[in-house]
Amino acid sequence: MNNSMNHQKKQILILIVGVVLGAIVTLFVSSITENKNKTDDNRHEASESPEQRKPLYWVAPMDANYRRDKPGKSPMGMDLVPFYAEEETSISEGPGTIRISPDVINNIGVRSTLVQRESLHLEINTVGYVQYDEDQLVHIHPRVEGWIEKLYVNTSGDPVKKGQPLYEIYSPALVNAQEEYLLALERKNKRLIQAAENRLSALQLPVRAIKRLRRERKVRQSVTFYAPQSGVVDNLNIRQGFYVKPGTMILSIGTLEQVWVEAEVFARQASQVKAGRAVTMTLDFLPGKKWQGQVDYVYPTLDTQTRTLKVRLRFNNPERQLKPNMFAQVIIHADSEDQVLMIPKEALIRTGSQDRVVLALEQGHFKTVEVLPGRFDYENYEILSGLKEGDKVVTSAQFLLDSESSKTSDFKRMNHQHEHSHKNANPDADSGLDLGSDLGSDSAINKNQKEP
Repeated sequence: MNNSMNHQKKQILILIVGVVLGAIVTLFVSSITENKNKTDDNRHEASESPEQRKPLYWVAPMDANYRRDKPGKSPMGMDLVPFYAEEETSISEGPGTIRISPDVINNIGVRSTLVQRESLHLEINTVGYVQYDEDQLVHIHPRVEGWIEKLYVNTSGDPVKKGQPLYEIYSPALVNAQEEYLLALERKNKRLIQAAENRLSALQLPVRAIKRLRRERKVRQSVTFYAPQSGVVDNLNIRQGFYVKPGTMILSIGTLEQVWVEAEVFARQASQVKAGRAVTMTLDFLPGKKWQGQVDYVYPTLDTQTRTLKVRLRFNNPERQLKPNMFAQVIIHADSEDQVLMIPKEALIRTGSQDRVVLALEQGHFKTVEVLPGRFDYENYEILSGLKEGDKVVTSAQFLLDSESSKTSDFKRMNHQHEHSHKNANPDADSGLDLGSDLGSDSAINKNQKEP
C-alpha cells in the first residue's frame, strides 16, 4: 500500500518537472525566432538602403551646372557632392522646386532671411548752391532820372545797417517836385499839399527829407537815399557820377541770418521730396560740420535740358558761415510714412528683363519666383508683388540655386510654351517640361557634360 502511494507521488513530480521544462524550452525557442525575424528585417532594410540612397549624379559645390555620373573633382579641385533622389515630403513641389542636401547647403554657404514689413529709410544725395534768402533780398531802383553825386558804398559784400546812407542823386524831377510842394504850402491849399506830398512819396523821397523840406522850406538839389534794411551789399552796378534812370538796378541788399540752398533731384525721385522734409548739409569749406534744415519749396516744373527737379532748401545761418554761391553736399531724408514689404538688396537677382528671388522652403527645398521691386534705400528693396510677409528668401549663394531652379520654374515653362506655339515647323523643339523631366537623368548629364 505504501509502495503504491510513493509510486504515484513520483509520477506526479515527474509530470510537474516535465511541464516546467517544456515551458522554458518554448520561451527559448520563441525568443530565438523573434531575434531571427528582427535580424532578417534589419538585413532586408540594409539591403534596400543603398538602393534608396543611390545618388542621381555628383555636382560641383561651387558650380551647379558642373555634373558627373560618378565621384570626382570639380574644376576648382573640390570633391564633387552627391545629389540624391528627392524623398517624399509634405511639401507640394511645383515647377522649379529643387532640393539640396544639408552638406551642399553648408558648403556653398546658403543664408536666408524673412520678408518683413518696415519703413524705408530713403536718402536722396545731391548737391546744391547757397543763395540769398530771396524773401529778404531787396533791390534798389531809382524812380527818377539823374546823376549819382555821391556813393556811400563802394564794393559788393560791404555790410550796411538799416537807415545808413547809400547814395546821393541829383534829379531835375525831384527838384520840381520839391518846388511844387513848397508852392502848395504857401497857398495853404490842403488838396494841393496832399497831392504834392503824395508825389514826393511816390518818387521815394525819404520821409525825413519831406519833414525837413516842410520845416526849412528850402529845396535841395541833391537828395540822399538810405538803406531800407540791414544786410550786405550785392550786385553793385553803379559808380559815383553814373547817370541812372527808372529801371536801372543800382544795388541789392541781402541778409545772411537765413539762406536758401538750391538743389536738384532726378525725376524718378520727385515723388519722394515734399516740403518740410528734413535735410542735412555738409560743405568742404567746413569739414566735419553739419547743418540741419528742411525742404522749403519744390518747384512745379522740370528742367528741359537736365530733366531734373529743382528743390529749395532753407537753413538758419546765425554765425554767417554760409556764403552765397558756396557748393554743398545735401542729403534729403525722405523716410516712407507707411510700412512696406522689404528684402535685403543682396537677395534680389536682377537680369535686365526680369527681377526674381530664391525662396527658401522647408527641408532643404528652394524655388525661384518672380518679383516686382519698387523703391530702395541703402540696404533694402521694396517688393510690390511676388512675396508675402513671412516668406524666407535666400541672401547668399542664391545665384547657384537660381541657375538650377529657373530651368524648370513656372515662369520659364510659360515662356517656353509661348515659344513652342510659334515653332510649329519644329515639333521636336525642347520645352521646359522636357528640361525639367531630364534634370535627374544620367542621360541628360552625359549629353550636356561629357567626361573630359
